[in-house]
Amino acid sequence: MEALMSMEEALERMLGHFRALEAKDTPILETLGQVLAEDIYAAFDVPPMDNSAMDGYAVRASDTSGAAAEFPVSLDIIGQVAAGHLPEVGVEPGTAVRIMTGAPMPGGADTVVPFEDTDESQQRESMLTSERLSKIRVFKEPTAAANVRRSGDDVRQGALVLKAGTLIRPSEIGVMATLGLAAARVYRRPRVGILATGDELVEPGQPLGPGQIYDANSYSIASQVRQCGGEPVLLGIAKDNIDELLLKISTGLSTDFLITSAGVSTGEYDLVKDILTKHGWMDFWRVRMRPGKPIAFGSLKAGDGREIPHMGLPGNPVSSMIAFEQFARPAIMKMLGYKDTTRLVISAVLEQRVVNDDGRRFFARAIVSKRDGEYYARLTGPQGSNILTSMSRANGLIVIPEDVQAVNPGERVQVQVLAGSEDLLT
Repeated sequence: MEALMSMEEALERMLGHFRALEAKDTPILETLGQVLAEDIYAAFDVPPMDNSAMDGYAVRASDTSGAAAEFPVSLDIIGQVAAGHLPEVGVEPGTAVRIMTGAPMPGGADTVVPFEDTDESQQRESMLTSERLSKIRVFKEPTAAANVRRSGDDVRQGALVLKAGTLIRPSEIGVMATLGLAAARVYRRPRVGILATGDELVEPGQPLGPGQIYDANSYSIASQVRQCGGEPVLLGIAKDNIDELLLKISTGLSTDFLITSAGVSTGEYDLVKDILTKHGWMDFWRVRMRPGKPIAFGSLKAGDGREIPHMGLPGNPVSSMIAFEQFARPAIMKMLGYKDTTRLVISAVLEQRVVNDDGRRFFARAIVSKRDGEYYARLTGPQGSNILTSMSRANGLIVIPEDVQAVNPGERVQVQVLAGSEDLLT
């Protein structure tokens, strides 16, 4: 009997066939989850000028010395400046300029007194809306330079702001917008072809015939592709015959990575691995893991001479999703330019016995909760590879090593945190 390949060897061999895709200029709002392909430098200071951090009055700090509720300091109001406008006057001794948050500081001013430290609101209650204040009383002495944002406080002109290889999150998009960038150079998203195989499969929305089931794998896999940053390309369903399978596969050879589900086991109609061996190249097809043992990896040659990596996932829906997590996900992330493709792993206390008696690494669907600063993990229920609802209930995968036959309640286990479930850490 052919020995099963270890997960470590299979993953290393597979990832050796993937590299970051070419970079392209992309509108910044479309770069979320992508990786920068070049350094970004600041073309100007941020902020570009001294400005107010508060709504209040721009003053000379020395003019407010000793100000207190019992001994307010009175200043003449000589002007007003709003964000997006330049001050028309400078602050001289004994004067103040009314200023809004983000507005440029007028010349001569070094401090901003917030409205709440003045009698502005009291005066306005007794005035007509059309009237303007001519004086303001300051009830609290401010610290010199209080509430002033200096030019270049955030970023200095010429500084390296974001390095190549940075993962773009909402904050990075905000930084790029602050620097005036409409687009950024990022590694492009891989297009991932997804093909389901099997005479029994029917597209959702169509009536079921005798012995048929709906194609769930294409949709769960496509969602996993999108979740980790790729662009899924649904290729439909191929029936269990060589000609149709070859035709469907040929339509997927324009993508960067082809994923099929089913057809890689040892059954009479498991044709995908046969096509790989005859029309391409197959590296491995069985891995020491549960669920997900029958996994094929190799490549197919496109008409333009390109080698298209191909991964054949198992037909059972849970096996397919878990195999994707362990193998296809890191491959897609590598094409996106990620340096670290590992899944977040936490330590948890097991709440029920888990048996692993077949010498494979077991990925058990789990519900992880946090109590009193400690993580606890329990199974979602029956662990059959056909029970897809167990994946919808799971927020993590308990990882039981190949040489561990059972883990008992109270023992610690390693848990992979599934994407979208990171909130369990809070």
